[in-house]
Amino acid sequence: MSLVRLNIKGISYSQTQSGAYALILSEVDGERKLPIVIGAFEAQSIAIALEKDIRPPRPLTHDLFKNFSDRFHIIIKQVIIHKLVDGVFYASLICESDGKEEIIDARTSDAIALALRFSAPIFTYKNILEKAGIILKINPDEDQDEKDNTMVFEEASFESTADDQNTELEYNNLPLHELEELLQKAVQEEDYEKAAKLRDEISKR
Repeated sequence: MSLVRLNIKGISYSQTQSGAYALILSEVDGERKLPIVIGAFEAQSIAIALEKDIRPPRPLTHDLFKNFSDRFHIIIKQVIIHKLVDGVFYASLICESDGKEEIIDARTSDAIALALRFSAPIFTYKNILEKAGIILKINPDEDQDEKDNTMVFEEASFESTADDQNTELEYNNLPLHELEELLQKAVQEEDYEKAAKLRDEISKR
């Protein structure tokens, strides 16, 4: 079966499962998206790996795995999402050590968190994408009937709420040096959601 390469499009809050997030993967040479429900911890780990400017003061679990692998000369060459059963995706890590290749079973969320840290490509099989892939329509000129059947996707690491909007307004009124101090404090306290918002505000300046 032919493989299809995927990129990470973003993470959004899951509207179907409380406390969960939807990881959106996008095929490289097409328009289909593959939404995968993941837990809050895995969402945080993936979001941190995507945010190049944020470095946790101590290694997270996936960072520890990367450090361990580097020490013992193990690399992850690629990740393959190879099976879909009852809405659950299964993935494999294709690893190599001393010229010997091994395949290790992994949860899809863990596999993707590690793929980011190893700069490894992510693939799935064509039949899985045909079965579970969707096309996200965001055209504002669509008829209301079409919008009712459209999955809404907002490219963001965490859910946006009224409290978040108030916080963003407060950040708008702060000088740059105070934002940078708050960013450093948020990273030290491992509040990565707050750190990401502060970094976005600093970037806009």
